[in-house]
Amino acid sequence: MKYQNFEKHIGHVFDSYCKKCIKRNLLDLQRKEKRQSEREISFSDMSAHELLKLSVIDKYFKDEYIFEILGESIGVSDIDLAEALTALPADKREIILMSFFFGMTDKEIAGKLNMARRTVAYKRTSSLQELKKTLESED
Repeated sequence: MKYQNFEKHIGHVFDSYCKKCIKRNLLDLQRKEKRQSEREISFSDMSAHELLKLSVIDKYFKDEYIFEILGESIGVSDIDLAEALTALPADKREIILMSFFFGMTDKEIAGKLNMARRTVAYKRTSSLQELKKTLESED
């Protein structure tokens, strides 16, 4: 076989291979779409009851207590927790909210409230104990 004929042959073999790959990929995509269409249902074909199962109702700001700390608003949607926080003295409530909602350390809280770090730690610990007692008694 001459070199030019060999190059032509290799070109035809590669061309045939590419066509087979494209055809195979097309068949795979068609099978995938067929399987998908057998499993899927359009929203227009669903009953109202089925649609209701899939829906979610947003409850933003519904029965939410707002606490103002460091010029920012903190919303607490759990009524029992909000009432327990309201029952705490203002300084202890601020420490708890800064610690848990702002993620501040005792040292950072002490700097903001002009207290000793140990005082902040003591008030935070005692506040958590009070909250625990209050929330357990409500259950």
